[in-house]
Amino acid sequence: MKLRKGIAVTTTEYGGVLLDEKDGSYWQLNDTGVIVVDTLASGHTPEIAVERILADFDVERAEAESDVAELTSRLVEARILHP
Repeated sequence: MKLRKGIAVTTTEYGGVLLDEKDGSYWQLNDTGVIVVDTLASGHTPEIAVERILADFDVERAEAESDVAELTSRLVEARILHP
């Protein structure tokens, strides 16, 4: 997957922000959201994002998989990420 052209990514002390430079809308991301976006935008699979989250946070695999799937779906639906 790739970020749509015109989407800027900025990390903050609280996670990150995705900014749509066309219309000014933005998405705030927590630390795990930043991992998901970074992983997918780098061409890796959602499973790699899950593995990265499991390595960095104390969370059950099922929860990480669900969260990654939900965020991925929302970002594709919003046309921020595309295959």
